[in-house]
Amino acid sequence: MSTTRYVSLLGLGFGDCGKGRYADHFAREWGAHTVVRFNGGAQAGHNVLLADGRHHTFSQFGAGSFNPGTGTLLASPVVVHPTALLVEQEALRRVGVADGLARVLIDARCRVTTPFHQAAGRLREWARGAAAHGSCGVGVGETVRQGLAAPDEALHYGDLARAALTLDKLEALRVRLRAEVNALAWVPGADAAQERAMLDDPGLARRWLAAVEPCLRQAPSAGRDAVAARLSRPGTVLFEGAQGVLLDEWQGFHPHTSWSTISTGAVEAVLADAGIPARVQHLGVLRSYLTRHGAGPLPTQDAALDRLAEPHNEDQGWQGRFRRGQPDAVLWRHALAAMGRLDGLAATHLDAIGGGLRWCDAYELPHETQPVSALPRSQGQDLAHQEALTRLLHAARPRYDPHPIATPAEWIARIEALSGCRVRYGSFGPLPGQVQAFSPLPG
Repeated sequence: MSTTRYVSLLGLGFGDCGKGRYADHFAREWGAHTVVRFNGGAQAGHNVLLADGRHHTFSQFGAGSFNPGTGTLLASPVVVHPTALLVEQEALRRVGVADGLARVLIDARCRVTTPFHQAAGRLREWARGAAAHGSCGVGVGETVRQGLAAPDEALHYGDLARAALTLDKLEALRVRLRAEVNALAWVPGADAAQERAMLDDPGLARRWLAAVEPCLRQAPSAGRDAVAARLSRPGTVLFEGAQGVLLDEWQGFHPHTSWSTISTGAVEAVLADAGIPARVQHLGVLRSYLTRHGAGPLPTQDAALDRLAEPHNEDQGWQGRFRRGQPDAVLWRHALAAMGRLDGLAATHLDAIGGGLRWCDAYELPHETQPVSALPRSQGQDLAHQEALTRLLHAARPRYDPHPIATPAEWIARIEALSGCRVRYGSFGPLPGQVQAFSPLPG
């Protein structure tokens, strides 16, 4: 019998659901030895605020890293950004985590984001103009796209220890991406010129590889056996999802999605790859209301909710405005159906309900006589279907229950009826002591 407990934290929104908040909580509560990042890359932004005022936005490090006994596993297919990892290590050092990178294990098969990916991704997004997808600007999507287009040229973390191989791959990548970018619409401005200059610089690869060396020294690549050994270690392993299922590449609303899969199946694939046939307890994480940071539809967006404080999500930067929407049963039904079997829910921002949230139970659509309470689902990987859903959401008008949600208990009753899952944990604020266990997962 396995002596290791596996629990996943999976977002049921567009991101910013509170996965990092719960990763930190459970790492402390259960003494988790490892937080596994299993999807996405450096575009994640999981905020953890401690009672003593320390704060960090976790990007590639697991959000349990404030706990001294908790390490991070970056498992394939995570996209690793080595220089950003070093920047994040320094930020963690400033808030008291001195050995963060020494606790990181990186699967040798993880794809690597380079300055060339980041530059090309930014130039593509700028060239889209008003049709921007909502990129975070750190090159994750470009890394995945290029790896699919030219698998032999894809750079993996295990390659970085072989300088000659890495430099050959980097040069092939630079040349390919420069040709692709030169075919795009010209983007004016100093920022775009700076990104183009990176693709024109044949010496950048060698300088970048030298900058990456401290990352390789402190967190050398790990083979499959080492990954399996870490996952098999007795104790608790937390899987911390990046983004939310409404941004999933095949379940979200194309083209405003991430090149990343967020589901129970994605978690279980990591264990299956390691030869571990264990059961995972899956928790769906959601706010009491919807949010979206970046482009794309949000049918229940409501400026009245801008009163709700958001100190760690700004309107500036690559993603643009941070938007808030009323509780949306239609999107949550879609998210639950896409996610897979859940063992319960973990809710955040329950303290926001006191102001009276409105519950959207259906959409009214042009040329439709009956309200729509569920979105049509695709049976496979069908981007045309997902793009049609995007158009539907842009046209949707939310139909609200006439009675506002007055208390957290009422919200919990509604989401439990909708999902068929218990709300096992609820957060009434950002601090560690503000999580309540209503119906804890069996240990």
